[in-house]
Amino acid sequence: MNIHEYQAKQLLKGFGAPVAEGVPVFKANEAEAAAKALPGPLYVVKSQIHAGGRGKGKFKELPADAKGGVRLAKSIEDVVANVNEMLGSILVTKQTGAAGKQVNRLYIEDGADIDRELYLSLLVDRSVGRVAFVVSTEGGMDIEAVAEATPEKIITVAIDPEQGVTADDVKKLNAALKLDGDAASDGEKLFPLLYRAFVEKDMSLLEVNPLIVMKNGRLRVLDAKVSFDNNALFRHPDVIELRDTTEEDEKEIEASKYDLAYVALDGNIGCMVNGAGLAMATMDIIKLYGAEPANFLDVGGGASKEKVTAAFKIITKDPAVKGILVNIFGGIMKCDVIAEGVVAAVKEVGLQVPLVVRLEGTNVELGKKIIRESGLNVTSADDLDDAAQKIVKAVKGN
Repeated sequence: MNIHEYQAKQLLKGFGAPVAEGVPVFKANEAEAAAKALPGPLYVVKSQIHAGGRGKGKFKELPADAKGGVRLAKSIEDVVANVNEMLGSILVTKQTGAAGKQVNRLYIEDGADIDRELYLSLLVDRSVGRVAFVVSTEGGMDIEAVAEATPEKIITVAIDPEQGVTADDVKKLNAALKLDGDAASDGEKLFPLLYRAFVEKDMSLLEVNPLIVMKNGRLRVLDAKVSFDNNALFRHPDVIELRDTTEEDEKEIEASKYDLAYVALDGNIGCMVNGAGLAMATMDIIKLYGAEPANFLDVGGGASKEKVTAAFKIITKDPAVKGILVNIFGGIMKCDVIAEGVVAAVKEVGLQVPLVVRLEGTNVELGKKIIRESGLNVTSADDLDDAAQKIVKAVKGN
Protein backbone atom coordinates (compact mmCIF):
# COMPACT_ATOMS: atom_id res chain seq x y z
CA MET A 1 0.00 0.00 0.00
CA ASN A 2 1.27 3.46 -0.94
CA ILE A 3 0.60 6.75 0.80
CA HIS A 4 1.02 10.38 -0.23
CA GLU A 5 4.14 12.44 0.39
CA TYR A 6 2.52 14.62 3.06
CA GLN A 7 1.29 11.53 4.91
CA ALA A 8 4.76 9.97 4.74
CA LYS A 9 6.31 13.14 6.14
CA GLN A 10 3.81 13.32 8.99
CA LEU A 11 4.59 9.70 9.83
CA LEU A 12 8.36 10.26 9.74
CA LYS A 13 8.02 13.45 11.76
CA GLY A 14 6.40 11.33 14.47
CA PHE A 15 9.64 9.36 14.65
CA GLY A 16 11.68 12.57 14.88
CA ALA A 17 12.74 13.13 11.26
CA PRO A 18 13.53 16.73 10.20
CA VAL A 19 10.80 17.82 7.79
CA ALA A 20 9.56 21.24 6.75
CA GLU A 21 6.27 22.66 7.96
CA GLY A 22 3.45 21.96 5.53
CA VAL A 23 -0.32 21.91 5.12
CA PRO A 24 -2.36 19.57 2.88
CA VAL A 25 -5.02 21.24 0.74
CA PHE A 26 -8.10 19.51 -0.65
CA LYS A 27 -10.09 22.54 -1.84
CA ALA A 28 -8.92 25.68 -3.61
CA ASN A 29 -10.46 27.95 -0.96
CA GLU A 30 -8.14 26.40 1.63
CA ALA A 31 -4.98 27.65 -0.09
CA GLU A 32 -4.70 31.14 1.42
CA ALA A 33 -5.15 29.97 5.01
CA ALA A 34 -2.68 27.14 4.45
CA ALA A 35 0.00 29.50 3.12
CA LYS A 36 -0.56 31.98 5.98
CA ALA A 37 0.05 29.16 8.47
CA LEU A 38 3.61 28.75 7.13
CA PRO A 39 6.66 30.93 7.78
CA GLY A 40 7.27 31.92 4.14
CA PRO A 41 8.26 33.94 2.20
CA LEU A 42 9.11 30.98 -0.07
CA TYR A 43 6.52 28.23 -0.53
CA VAL A 44 6.39 24.98 -2.49
CA VAL A 45 3.10 23.75 -3.96
CA LYS A 46 3.25 19.99 -4.54
CA SER A 47 0.82 17.73 -6.37
CA GLN A 48 -0.08 14.69 -4.29
CA ILE A 49 -0.44 11.63 -6.52
CA HIS A 50 0.97 8.12 -6.24
CA ALA A 51 3.61 8.59 -8.93
CA GLY A 52 7.13 9.92 -9.22
CA GLY A 53 8.45 12.56 -11.58
CA ARG A 54 5.86 15.14 -10.51
CA GLY A 55 8.19 18.10 -10.90
CA LYS A 56 8.90 17.26 -14.54
CA GLY A 57 5.31 16.24 -15.24
CA LYS A 58 2.88 18.16 -17.45
CA PHE A 59 -0.77 19.00 -16.93
CA LYS A 60 -3.01 17.87 -19.78
CA GLU A 61 -5.24 20.94 -19.73
CA LEU A 62 -2.41 23.48 -19.64
CA PRO A 63 -0.02 24.74 -22.35
CA ALA A 64 3.11 22.68 -22.95
CA ASP A 65 5.31 25.38 -21.42
CA ALA A 66 3.30 25.51 -18.18
CA LYS A 67 4.99 24.59 -14.91
CA GLY A 68 4.89 20.99 -13.68
CA GLY A 69 3.41 19.33 -10.62
CA VAL A 70 5.85 20.85 -8.09
CA ARG A 71 6.08 24.63 -8.08
CA LEU A 72 7.84 27.38 -6.16
CA ALA A 73 5.74 30.32 -5.02
CA LYS A 74 7.16 33.59 -3.66
CA SER A 75 3.94 35.03 -2.23
CA ILE A 76 0.60 33.93 -0.82
CA GLU A 77 -1.08 35.24 -3.96
CA ASP A 78 1.22 33.05 -6.05
CA VAL A 79 0.33 30.04 -3.89
CA VAL A 80 -3.39 30.64 -4.44
CA ALA A 81 -2.95 31.04 -8.20
CA ASN A 82 -0.99 27.78 -8.46
CA VAL A 83 -3.50 25.88 -6.33
CA ASN A 84 -6.38 27.08 -8.52
CA GLU A 85 -4.53 25.95 -11.63
CA MET A 86 -3.29 22.57 -10.34
CA LEU A 87 -6.12 21.21 -8.21
CA GLY A 88 -8.45 18.96 -10.21
CA SER A 89 -6.16 18.92 -13.26
CA ILE A 90 -4.67 15.79 -14.85
CA LEU A 91 -0.92 15.42 -14.28
CA VAL A 92 1.07 13.19 -16.63
CA THR A 93 4.48 11.89 -15.51
CA LYS A 94 6.76 9.06 -16.60
CA GLN A 95 5.14 6.84 -13.99
CA THR A 96 1.46 7.65 -14.63
CA GLY A 97 1.41 6.70 -18.29
CA ALA A 98 -0.33 8.79 -20.95
CA ALA A 99 -3.64 8.82 -19.07
CA GLY A 100 -2.13 10.71 -16.15
CA LYS A 101 -3.72 11.13 -12.74
CA GLN A 102 -6.11 13.74 -11.43
CA VAL A 103 -4.63 15.91 -8.69
CA ASN A 104 -7.14 15.80 -5.84
CA ARG A 105 -4.73 16.89 -3.11
CA LEU A 106 -1.94 19.41 -2.86
CA TYR A 107 0.71 19.97 -0.22
CA ILE A 108 1.85 23.51 0.53
CA GLU A 109 5.22 23.41 2.21
CA ASP A 110 7.68 25.93 3.58
CA GLY A 111 10.61 26.49 1.22
CA ALA A 112 14.22 25.50 1.91
CA ASP A 113 17.64 26.93 1.02
CA ILE A 114 19.27 23.93 -0.64
CA ASP A 115 23.02 23.44 -0.73
CA ARG A 116 23.16 19.76 -1.81
CA GLU A 117 20.65 17.10 -2.86
CA LEU A 118 21.25 13.50 -1.77
CA TYR A 119 19.46 10.18 -2.29
CA LEU A 120 18.50 7.78 0.51
CA SER A 121 16.20 4.78 0.64
CA LEU A 122 15.55 1.72 2.76
CA LEU A 123 14.36 -1.58 1.33
CA VAL A 124 14.65 -5.29 1.93
CA ASP A 125 17.84 -6.50 0.25
CA ARG A 126 16.89 -10.09 -0.54
CA SER A 127 20.44 -10.94 -1.60
CA VAL A 128 21.52 -10.71 2.05
CA GLY A 129 18.14 -11.11 3.76
CA ARG A 130 18.36 -7.78 5.58
CA VAL A 131 16.97 -4.27 5.49
CA ALA A 132 19.50 -2.06 3.72
CA PHE A 133 20.17 1.61 3.15
CA VAL A 134 20.78 2.58 -0.47
CA VAL A 135 22.40 6.01 -0.66
CA SER A 136 23.98 8.29 -3.24
CA THR A 137 25.33 11.80 -3.51
CA GLU A 138 23.28 12.12 -6.71
CA GLY A 139 19.97 13.13 -5.17
CA GLY A 140 17.02 14.63 -7.00
CA MET A 141 17.60 12.38 -10.02
CA ASP A 142 16.05 9.08 -11.09
CA ILE A 143 18.11 6.54 -9.18
CA GLU A 144 17.75 4.14 -12.12
CA ALA A 145 19.60 6.62 -14.33
CA VAL A 146 22.34 6.99 -11.73
CA ALA A 147 22.64 3.20 -11.46
CA GLU A 148 23.04 2.88 -15.21
CA ALA A 149 25.44 5.77 -15.81
CA THR A 150 27.50 5.86 -12.60
CA PRO A 151 26.79 2.73 -10.50
CA GLU A 152 29.84 3.43 -8.33
CA LYS A 153 27.96 6.41 -6.89
CA ILE A 154 25.36 4.13 -5.27
CA ILE A 155 26.34 2.63 -1.93
CA THR A 156 24.43 -0.11 -0.09
CA VAL A 157 24.73 -0.64 3.65
CA ALA A 158 22.90 -3.69 5.03
CA ILE A 159 21.79 -3.54 8.67
CA ASP A 160 22.18 -6.39 11.16
CA PRO A 161 18.64 -6.91 12.57
CA GLU A 162 19.99 -7.90 15.99
CA GLN A 163 22.12 -4.77 16.38
CA GLY A 164 20.16 -2.19 14.41
CA VAL A 165 21.98 0.83 13.02
CA THR A 166 25.41 0.86 14.66
CA ALA A 167 27.98 3.64 14.95
CA ASP A 168 29.96 1.89 12.20
CA ASP A 169 26.88 1.91 9.93
CA VAL A 170 26.42 5.64 10.57
CA LYS A 171 30.07 6.24 9.75
CA LYS A 172 29.70 4.38 6.43
CA LEU A 173 26.53 6.29 5.52
CA ASN A 174 27.99 9.67 6.41
CA ALA A 175 31.06 8.87 4.35
CA ALA A 176 29.00 7.68 1.38
CA LEU A 177 26.94 10.88 1.46
CA LYS A 178 29.98 13.06 2.20
CA LEU A 179 28.43 14.52 5.32
CA ASP A 180 30.42 16.40 7.94
CA GLY A 181 29.83 18.90 10.72
CA ASP A 182 26.19 19.53 11.62
CA ALA A 183 25.00 17.38 8.71
CA ALA A 184 26.97 14.39 10.02
CA SER A 185 25.52 14.96 13.50
CA ASP A 186 22.04 15.04 11.99
CA GLY A 187 22.84 11.81 10.15
CA GLU A 188 23.69 10.10 13.44
CA LYS A 189 20.12 10.80 14.56
CA LEU A 190 18.34 10.42 11.22
CA PHE A 191 19.62 7.03 10.03
CA PRO A 192 18.57 5.05 13.14
CA LEU A 193 15.13 6.67 13.31
CA LEU A 194 14.43 5.97 9.64
CA TYR A 195 15.42 2.35 10.18
CA ARG A 196 13.14 2.16 13.23
CA ALA A 197 10.24 3.63 11.26
CA PHE A 198 10.82 1.14 8.43
CA VAL A 199 10.82 -1.88 10.77
CA GLU A 200 8.12 -0.83 13.21
CA LYS A 201 5.66 0.15 10.46
CA ASP A 202 6.39 -2.89 8.25
CA MET A 203 7.39 -0.78 5.26
CA SER A 204 8.51 -2.32 2.00
CA LEU A 205 10.09 0.92 0.75
CA LEU A 206 11.13 4.20 2.33
CA GLU A 207 12.62 6.60 -0.19
CA VAL A 208 13.88 10.11 0.54
CA ASN A 209 14.75 11.82 -2.73
CA PRO A 210 16.07 14.30 -2.18
CA LEU A 211 17.49 14.32 1.28
CA ILE A 212 18.99 17.79 1.38
CA VAL A 213 21.83 19.54 3.09
CA MET A 214 20.60 23.10 3.62
CA LYS A 215 22.82 26.15 3.42
CA ASN A 216 22.85 26.27 7.22
CA GLY A 217 24.50 22.83 7.17
CA ARG A 218 21.52 20.84 8.50
CA LEU A 219 19.74 17.84 6.95
CA ARG A 220 16.10 17.86 5.91
CA VAL A 221 13.79 15.27 4.39
CA LEU A 222 12.59 17.22 1.35
CA ASP A 223 10.55 14.45 -0.28
CA ALA A 224 9.35 11.09 1.02
CA LYS A 225 7.84 8.03 -0.61
CA VAL A 226 6.61 5.18 1.57
CA SER A 227 5.10 1.80 0.69
CA PHE A 228 3.88 -0.79 3.18
CA ASP A 229 3.80 -4.58 3.17
CA ASN A 230 0.13 -5.41 2.54
CA ASN A 231 0.49 -8.67 4.47
CA ALA A 232 1.30 -6.72 7.65
CA LEU A 233 -1.39 -4.04 7.44
CA PHE A 234 -3.58 -5.86 9.96
CA ARG A 235 -1.05 -4.75 12.57
CA HIS A 236 -1.37 -1.08 11.60
CA PRO A 237 -4.93 0.27 11.59
CA ASP A 238 -3.46 3.80 11.66
CA VAL A 239 -1.71 3.11 8.36
CA ILE A 240 -4.83 1.61 6.77
CA GLU A 241 -6.64 4.88 7.49
CA LEU A 242 -4.15 6.66 5.21
CA ARG A 243 -5.21 4.67 2.14
CA ASP A 244 -6.43 6.80 -0.78
CA THR A 245 -8.54 4.53 -2.97
CA THR A 246 -8.92 7.25 -5.63
CA GLU A 247 -5.27 6.56 -6.50
CA GLU A 248 -5.93 2.86 -7.12
CA ASP A 249 -7.45 0.91 -9.98
CA GLU A 250 -11.09 0.01 -9.18
CA LYS A 251 -10.48 -3.59 -10.24
CA GLU A 252 -7.48 -3.84 -7.92
CA ILE A 253 -9.58 -2.50 -5.04
CA GLU A 254 -12.26 -5.09 -5.73
CA ALA A 255 -9.65 -7.85 -5.94
CA SER A 256 -8.20 -6.89 -2.56
CA LYS A 257 -11.60 -7.55 -0.95
CA TYR A 258 -11.22 -11.21 -1.92
CA ASP A 259 -7.49 -11.44 -1.15
CA LEU A 260 -6.69 -11.82 -4.85
CA ALA A 261 -3.29 -10.79 -6.22
CA TYR A 262 -4.38 -8.61 -9.14
CA VAL A 263 -2.52 -5.99 -11.17
CA ALA A 264 -4.10 -4.28 -14.17
CA LEU A 265 -1.99 -4.16 -17.34
CA ASP A 266 -2.38 -2.62 -20.80
CA GLY A 267 -3.13 -5.71 -22.92
CA ASN A 268 -6.37 -7.38 -24.06
CA ILE A 269 -6.10 -11.00 -22.86
CA GLY A 270 -7.38 -11.52 -19.33
CA CYS A 271 -5.52 -14.14 -17.29
CA MET A 272 -6.64 -16.18 -14.28
CA VAL A 273 -3.90 -18.38 -12.88
CA ASN A 274 -2.94 -20.02 -9.58
CA GLY A 275 0.57 -19.23 -8.41
CA ALA A 276 2.68 -16.15 -9.10
CA GLY A 277 5.34 -18.04 -11.05
CA LEU A 278 2.79 -19.72 -13.30
CA ALA A 279 1.04 -16.37 -13.78
CA MET A 280 4.30 -14.78 -14.95
CA ALA A 281 4.95 -17.70 -17.31
CA THR A 282 1.42 -17.36 -18.68
CA MET A 283 1.91 -13.67 -19.40
CA ASP A 284 5.27 -14.37 -21.01
CA ILE A 285 3.90 -16.96 -23.40
CA ILE A 286 1.00 -14.71 -24.38
CA LYS A 287 3.58 -12.09 -25.36
CA LEU A 288 5.64 -14.76 -27.13
CA TYR A 289 2.73 -15.40 -29.47
CA GLY A 290 2.25 -11.73 -30.27
CA ALA A 291 -0.41 -10.53 -27.82
CA GLU A 292 -0.45 -8.66 -24.51
CA PRO A 293 -1.89 -9.70 -21.12
CA ALA A 294 -4.57 -7.45 -19.63
CA ASN A 295 -3.73 -8.36 -16.07
CA PHE A 296 -1.74 -10.37 -13.58
CA LEU A 297 -4.17 -12.39 -11.47
CA ASP A 298 -3.13 -15.07 -9.00
CA VAL A 299 -6.10 -16.70 -7.26
CA GLY A 300 -3.76 -18.47 -4.84
CA GLY A 301 -3.40 -22.07 -3.82
CA GLY A 302 -6.52 -22.47 -1.71
CA ALA A 303 -9.15 -20.45 -3.53
CA SER A 304 -12.84 -21.23 -3.03
CA LYS A 305 -15.53 -21.34 -5.69
CA GLU A 306 -16.65 -17.87 -4.55
CA LYS A 307 -13.12 -16.48 -4.86
CA VAL A 308 -12.74 -17.87 -8.37
CA THR A 309 -16.12 -16.44 -9.34
CA ALA A 310 -15.09 -13.01 -8.05
CA ALA A 311 -11.80 -13.21 -9.97
CA PHE A 312 -13.57 -14.06 -13.21
CA LYS A 313 -16.05 -11.22 -12.76
CA ILE A 314 -13.22 -8.73 -12.19
CA ILE A 315 -11.59 -9.80 -15.46
CA THR A 316 -14.82 -9.52 -17.46
CA LYS A 317 -15.50 -6.00 -16.12
CA ASP A 318 -12.39 -4.74 -17.93
CA PRO A 319 -13.61 -3.36 -21.29
CA ALA A 320 -10.13 -3.85 -22.77
CA VAL A 321 -10.36 -7.64 -22.37
CA LYS A 322 -11.07 -9.35 -25.72
CA GLY A 323 -10.30 -12.90 -24.58
CA ILE A 324 -9.71 -14.85 -21.36
CA LEU A 325 -7.19 -17.56 -20.55
CA VAL A 326 -7.68 -19.67 -17.42
CA ASN A 327 -4.51 -21.63 -16.65
CA ILE A 328 -4.62 -23.82 -13.54
CA PHE A 329 -2.15 -26.37 -12.28
CA GLY A 330 -3.97 -28.11 -9.47
CA GLY A 331 -1.99 -29.00 -6.38
CA ILE A 332 -3.67 -27.69 -3.26
CA MET A 333 -6.03 -25.91 -5.62
CA LYS A 334 -8.40 -28.47 -7.17
CA CYS A 335 -9.32 -28.27 -10.84
CA ASP A 336 -12.99 -29.02 -10.14
CA VAL A 337 -13.22 -25.99 -7.81
CA ILE A 338 -11.81 -23.78 -10.54
CA ALA A 339 -14.21 -25.26 -13.07
CA GLU A 340 -17.22 -24.70 -10.80
CA GLY A 341 -16.17 -21.11 -10.19
CA VAL A 342 -15.72 -20.38 -13.88
CA VAL A 343 -19.08 -21.93 -14.77
CA ALA A 344 -20.85 -20.00 -12.00
CA ALA A 345 -19.27 -16.72 -13.06
CA VAL A 346 -20.05 -17.19 -16.75
CA LYS A 347 -23.67 -18.04 -16.00
CA GLU A 348 -23.95 -14.95 -13.80
CA VAL A 349 -22.23 -12.33 -15.95
CA GLY A 350 -22.36 -13.92 -19.39
CA LEU A 351 -19.52 -14.59 -21.79
CA GLN A 352 -18.96 -12.01 -24.52
CA VAL A 353 -15.37 -12.92 -25.43
CA PRO A 354 -13.47 -16.15 -26.26
CA LEU A 355 -12.52 -18.28 -23.24
CA VAL A 356 -9.74 -20.87 -23.22
CA VAL A 357 -9.30 -23.12 -20.19
CA ARG A 358 -6.24 -25.24 -19.44
CA LEU A 359 -6.51 -27.51 -16.39
CA GLU A 360 -3.90 -29.92 -15.06
CA GLY A 361 -3.34 -31.64 -11.73
CA THR A 362 -5.64 -32.58 -8.86
CA ASN A 363 -9.14 -33.63 -10.00
CA VAL A 364 -8.33 -32.56 -13.56
CA GLU A 365 -10.71 -35.02 -15.22
CA LEU A 366 -13.56 -33.93 -12.97
CA GLY A 367 -12.78 -30.31 -13.75
CA LYS A 368 -12.78 -30.95 -17.50
CA LYS A 369 -16.05 -32.85 -17.16
CA ILE A 370 -17.69 -29.89 -15.39
CA ILE A 371 -16.56 -27.53 -18.15
CA ARG A 372 -17.54 -29.96 -20.90
CA GLU A 373 -21.06 -30.56 -19.54
CA SER A 374 -21.73 -26.92 -18.69
CA GLY A 375 -23.02 -26.11 -22.16
CA LEU A 376 -20.76 -23.08 -22.30
CA ASN A 377 -18.77 -22.03 -25.34
CA VAL A 378 -15.39 -22.79 -23.80
CA THR A 379 -12.28 -23.99 -25.62
CA SER A 380 -10.18 -26.58 -23.82
CA ALA A 381 -6.39 -26.73 -24.11
CA ASP A 382 -3.99 -29.61 -23.56
CA ASP A 383 -1.07 -27.59 -22.19
CA LEU A 384 0.09 -23.99 -21.69
CA ASP A 385 1.59 -23.65 -25.15
CA ASP A 386 -1.62 -24.93 -26.74
CA ALA A 387 -3.72 -22.62 -24.55
CA ALA A 388 -1.70 -19.52 -25.40
CA GLN A 389 -1.85 -20.18 -29.13
CA LYS A 390 -5.61 -20.77 -29.01
CA ILE A 391 -6.49 -17.60 -27.07
CA VAL A 392 -4.19 -15.41 -29.17
CA LYS A 393 -5.67 -16.83 -32.35
CA ALA A 394 -9.22 -16.31 -31.05
CA VAL A 395 -8.54 -12.70 -30.10
CA LYS A 396 -6.81 -11.86 -33.34
CA GLY A 397 -9.54 -13.63 -35.32
CA ASN A 398 -7.25 -15.77 -37.48
